[in-house]
Amino acid sequence: MKQPLTSKTQFARKLAQKHEDILSKLKTKGTGSDDLAGWFLGPKAENTELLQTLIRKAMDNHCNDRKNLYPNDPVYVTEAMKETPEYKETVRILTDKLDVLLQELKGSVPFWSYRWQSHMNWDTTLPSMAGYFGTMLYNPNNVAAEASPVTTVLEMIVGDELCKMLGYNVSDDDPAQGPRAWGHITCDGSIANNEAMWAARNLKYYPISLAAAIKNDPLLQKAGALRIRLANGTVTTISKASSWDLLNLSVDEVLSLPDRLNEEFQINLDLLTDIMNNYSIQNIGFDGLSKYIDAGIKPPGLMAASTCHYSWPKSAAVLGIGANNLIKIYVDENARLHIGRLKEELQNALDNRMPVLMVVAVIGSTEESAVDPLKDIIQVREEFRKKGLNFMIHSDAAWGGYFTSILRQPERAVSNRFVLYTPTLTMNAYVTEQYAHIHQSDSITIDPHKAGYIPYPAGGLCYKNGAMRNLVAFTAPVVYHGGVDPTVGIYGLEGSKPGAAAAAAYMSHQVIPLDQSGYGQILGKCLFNSKRLYSAFITMAEPDDPFIIVPFQRLPAEKNGEAPEKIIEQYEFIKDEIVPKTNEQIMSNPEAVALLPELGSDQIIITYTFNFKENGVVNKNVDKLNELNLNIFQALSLSPGEHDHPSNTPMYVTQSQFDNESYGKSFVDNYKKRLGLSADNDEPVNILISTTMNPWLTDTSEGNFIPELVKALRQTVLEQVEKLVGALEEA
Repeated sequence: MKQPLTSKTQFARKLAQKHEDILSKLKTKGTGSDDLAGWFLGPKAENTELLQTLIRKAMDNHCNDRKNLYPNDPVYVTEAMKETPEYKETVRILTDKLDVLLQELKGSVPFWSYRWQSHMNWDTTLPSMAGYFGTMLYNPNNVAAEASPVTTVLEMIVGDELCKMLGYNVSDDDPAQGPRAWGHITCDGSIANNEAMWAARNLKYYPISLAAAIKNDPLLQKAGALRIRLANGTVTTISKASSWDLLNLSVDEVLSLPDRLNEEFQINLDLLTDIMNNYSIQNIGFDGLSKYIDAGIKPPGLMAASTCHYSWPKSAAVLGIGANNLIKIYVDENARLHIGRLKEELQNALDNRMPVLMVVAVIGSTEESAVDPLKDIIQVREEFRKKGLNFMIHSDAAWGGYFTSILRQPERAVSNRFVLYTPTLTMNAYVTEQYAHIHQSDSITIDPHKAGYIPYPAGGLCYKNGAMRNLVAFTAPVVYHGGVDPTVGIYGLEGSKPGAAAAAAYMSHQVIPLDQSGYGQILGKCLFNSKRLYSAFITMAEPDDPFIIVPFQRLPAEKNGEAPEKIIEQYEFIKDEIVPKTNEQIMSNPEAVALLPELGSDQIIITYTFNFKENGVVNKNVDKLNELNLNIFQALSLSPGEHDHPSNTPMYVTQSQFDNESYGKSFVDNYKKRLGLSADNDEPVNILISTTMNPWLTDTSEGNFIPELVKALRQTVLEQVEKLVGALEEA
């Protein structure tokens, strides 16, 4: 007689226990090295033998697994088959086609080069390469645990590691620390942002749905007495609360409701899930839910700095919120969200009864590397909570998340060696203060494939309260207390996704700690190098040159509103005491050490624009300036379809523009004036962008490489100015 099938819950718990066993083997503390030279292949493939050894080991492991598993099973490809003409022809075609591909790949951009100062890319770490390659051969799919019994656990470990680095609670043992956090790998930051907005939308309307279910379903009506704490701190029951009250509960208050219904009213959670399927916005949409919302309440919106990533309006469109309901807050002169303008928009939302799903703090914008004033955003939320308006705070740290490692002390004993060679710089006081509050965000996007130096695709999303993941699950999750989920694939937008990405991040974190001795060392050195690059670029134009360069990131003396002579004095100090000096000389100068963190951007992206002179007079025409900078960009980049070898490009930059719609007219006009342009028009301004993700840039075997970059950029600018001015004279 057949035994009855094991229930889903029993199966899930058995699977969870299996994962706990794997977890105990793989999740180790205090591991890692502090020798940066062994972390990357190197700009000249100096670690070729090491990489070959790692890849060979991974390949042998996989092939031996195939040979040794089920040893009595038959082979298919026999030695005789390998001698046939057909087999040999297949091998020939395969080899030839690979040769063609490898030849074409020589035209790829050299991310690993000192000369790559363009997008947010650089080399990938050796451990992540080895982890990705070794796992890719098994091709696990992290959509479901049965397709990825090992890499699912690796994703859980990586999620915990990222949460911990960001300051979230990952302990089950101390309830006083607050809810347990949860993180997972996504294919990129855009998907992570989409999921965060999706969760915020579902969270915002969950109390509306629950109140409607309690009112209309006889099985839940006894829960009308459930007491809830409103945004302003007052307490009422869910049946007496207005729709506006319900739309402004805190994250933890909303997420506690199902468990409280179970504990206080003995409502079975499976029953609750079944009933809520008929009321949740996830299932019935905005139109279906609107009949349960009081009159006079507007559709929802959300707010973010105008510098936010393009994935935010995309996500608003996809989720039915509408791209126009993403309210973009213009930034200040440092490209950081303007708090005064945020307050104005929040007050408008309150006055007009518009629910606010979330306010997004950009922790490292992708063009200016600016960090929004997160500390102030958190304070503003407290102010508006007292008025009855509540919202999630999401930190979009897709780019900036790993910089948290600069502030984390090592958990293990390390040598002093990691402070040698290129100095390790910390972030300035303002930026450090914002990072000190990142753990107060309700959710955080962080991309291992950006400042984590992990192969694509590896984005990430972390929730401060791990229960938020249930809001975007289409399979009812089993609640575990002190255990692990049987899968991560039921949460979020994606279906299939490579387990190799989780393995790559896991391996990299195991070798390169998420603290000052590991990733903090890499990014701290990049910070130092970025400040040196900024210093060299802004001082490259001589008085007699036919061009000027104007950095978007102003000198500290300019930011502080100091007198013109003080600004000139600071410029001369940079030119004399930073640009020509060795790293050791700079670090022995207290004034230079104090100034360095304040130079350039909040992180490691610098933004600048060139203008040209005619007969010694600076050009005032924005169209001609834009043409010049576009030509410089095209000369210092590779485009699809071009067959020019990368070696013919002396360095790489990227470009964008400042426009009135995204930044506001006053912002753009101020930059135009600094460039010597006329500001009596609404034309955008082209900008050039350089990202320094190379920790070795100022300390190669032959010393500082930045002078070579300055030489390449300067020569390109002179050539393009000559062409443009010559064309103007001919016209």
